[in-house]
Amino acid sequence: MTLQDATPAFADRLAETLPSDTLRIPDARYLEEPRGRFFGGGGVLALPRSTEEVAAIVKACAKAKVPVVPYGGGTGLVGGQVKPEGPAPVVLSLERMNRIRAVYPLENVLVADAGAILAEIQAAAAAEDRLFPLSLGSEGSARIGGNLSSNAGGLNVLRYGNTRDLCLGLEAVLPNGDIWHGLTRLRKDNTGYDLRNLLVGAEGTLGVITAAALKLFPRPRSVGTAILQVTDPEAALRLLALVRDQVGESVSAFELLSAQGMAFVADTLPDVRLPFDVPPAWSVLIELGMQSGADAALEALFEAALDAGLVSDGLIAQSETQRADFWRLREHVPIANKKVGSVASHDISLPLGALPAFIAEADAKVAQFGPLRINCFGHLGDGNLHYNVFPPKGGDRHDYDNVRHSVSDAVYDLVHSYGGSFSAEHGVGRLKVAALQKYGDPARLAAMRAIKAALDPAGIMNPGAVL
Repeated sequence: MTLQDATPAFADRLAETLPSDTLRIPDARYLEEPRGRFFGGGGVLALPRSTEEVAAIVKACAKAKVPVVPYGGGTGLVGGQVKPEGPAPVVLSLERMNRIRAVYPLENVLVADAGAILAEIQAAAAAEDRLFPLSLGSEGSARIGGNLSSNAGGLNVLRYGNTRDLCLGLEAVLPNGDIWHGLTRLRKDNTGYDLRNLLVGAEGTLGVITAAALKLFPRPRSVGTAILQVTDPEAALRLLALVRDQVGESVSAFELLSAQGMAFVADTLPDVRLPFDVPPAWSVLIELGMQSGADAALEALFEAALDAGLVSDGLIAQSETQRADFWRLREHVPIANKKVGSVASHDISLPLGALPAFIAEADAKVAQFGPLRINCFGHLGDGNLHYNVFPPKGGDRHDYDNVRHSVSDAVYDLVHSYGGSFSAEHGVGRLKVAALQKYGDPARLAAMRAIKAALDPAGIMNPGAVL
């Protein structure tokens, strides 16, 4: 069915049903994404304050066949928050719906509007001596509705899971404007199809999440953090097994860092303190969260890893300042990458056992395209690598525009051959629609299209994203 522009006449009709300051012309920030690869159009920016107002907007758009692009914090990296082609949409931002509705510390549950900023949810949980473990570099501006819609990952997936695993219930507006009242705090509800898990990760293509009931956890009383030098990714993988054997599920994060990543930080962000005078070829950042004895456990792990020949050196944080420095390095690697300017970036996941062989083979394949630099880093503990390719020192990424897609094809083909995923935590958005078509299972794609057609027959919800 043909979609229509969100024209001034449509905006005038819609405005009659809403508070006077709900609609306006979208600012530039609502029409671009962080990597600058997509620039959207938008006829109307809608800023509702309630679920009922969201429902009224979506219902009007469904009736008029006007597309809707849900907008969270705008931090997504695959272009899902902008619509560069086709009829001008209503950009639906939930930034005014930002309340923490309730915290239930005895239940370990927090209920929040979809527009609540992730860092503020973390703070609200901490105020009740609880932990909301989702942690991202963009947590100061990312909003929980967007996190849920993209099933965001982050630093603590190894222990706590993706955003999907942290959600108990949702309130949402479906594509016809109906409100789904699924904001349950239940841990068990075995009553048919799970609409919650259908909407989580759908990137706004099946409805608009307006609120969520989120899982909280006890706060670890003892946190230990270390950076350990390893000889290669195989040693890092064996170290992960050793860590889990010794401390079980107390390991919260296990991050792989490369010398190239540290060099990028040193070159572009000189104020960030590096842990080693000479960046090691490979190192891992480990964090344990326990009720007591985390530092002692790290010391025992370090000794065992030395004896096993898995590590050659390392540092265990001796203060909160040093711990913050370790994490500041990790969190600034993506910032340094952006300053250098990548030829191609890849958010991928693989079976853990395949990671060392994949890295070696991928490096060889990328080398065929020229003297490119590779920064391979990320969440080794859950198999998620950020395998990013850069021009040689002194070069410009645009000098390699002619091979950018070929580099990505080579990387994704290899990922697929190892049984991995071309999108580990960033989603599909608009950037990876073709990749999903190429690598996706045909039966799964057919089921996805059938679900989309059933819930959104007019195709108004974030058209062009995912499918």
